[in-house]
Amino acid sequence: MRADNTAFLLGSARARREAALARAEEALRRLDRDGTSITFAAVADAASVSRSWLYREERLRTEIERLRSGTRGSTGVTRAPSTQRASSESQQRRLEAATEEISRLRQENRQLHDQLARALGQRRAAGGTMRSARVDDA
Repeated sequence: MRADNTAFLLGSARARREAALARAEEALRRLDRDGTSITFAAVADAASVSRSWLYREERLRTEIERLRSGTRGSTGVTRAPSTQRASSESQQRRLEAATEEISRLRQENRQLHDQLARALGQRRAAGGTMRSARVDDA
């Protein structure tokens, strides 16, 4: 009678799967950190696993699809590496600064508009005419 090696085979398969998961997760982190385009083929190549295995692993497939959807914007430009992307706090500060600048520019625009209206009103009251400058007038 042959010895039952099922437990050893199952343990070996489990260890290979865990090692492949670790390699794939590390490959995902490295590709994301480097700003490399994230595709199933790129992850499979970097982790030395098959693409079909990546598709079968639900957690990895979800993460690859999430990262892949953010890889290229509508302009087709590759995104910056994760270490160079702005944090949400940084983005909030930039948004606040832009909002303040817009308010300042709107106020300045109103002041200039009022100034121009007053100058044109004074010119009209003084009886001046509005002529466009022509080359032959000079």
